[in-house]
Amino acid sequence: MAYKITEECISCGACESECLNVAISEGETIYKIDPAKCSECVGSFASSRCAEVCPVDACVPDEAYTESKAQLLEKWKKIHPGQTPAEGTY
Repeated sequence: MAYKITEECISCGACESECLNVAISEGETIYKIDPAKCSECVGSFASSRCAEVCPVDACVPDEAYTESKAQLLEKWKKIHPGQTPAEGTY
């Protein structure tokens, strides 16, 4: 499932630079994650980087977007055509 950013976000921007899918952007008051681009870091990292770097734990799984690892990997491949996913990330 994609991740989302909750109201606890302090708009520090730590998560934005960690997202290799460019799924995170600055919203009106807090950062936001585009679920169409979020692959939970499948293909890039072994775990979700936004959640790891968030100092207030505002990056959480979004239950509205449930996807299997295979679906997340396919999403990653569409975002990164011609690239090979990193070992141990899927």
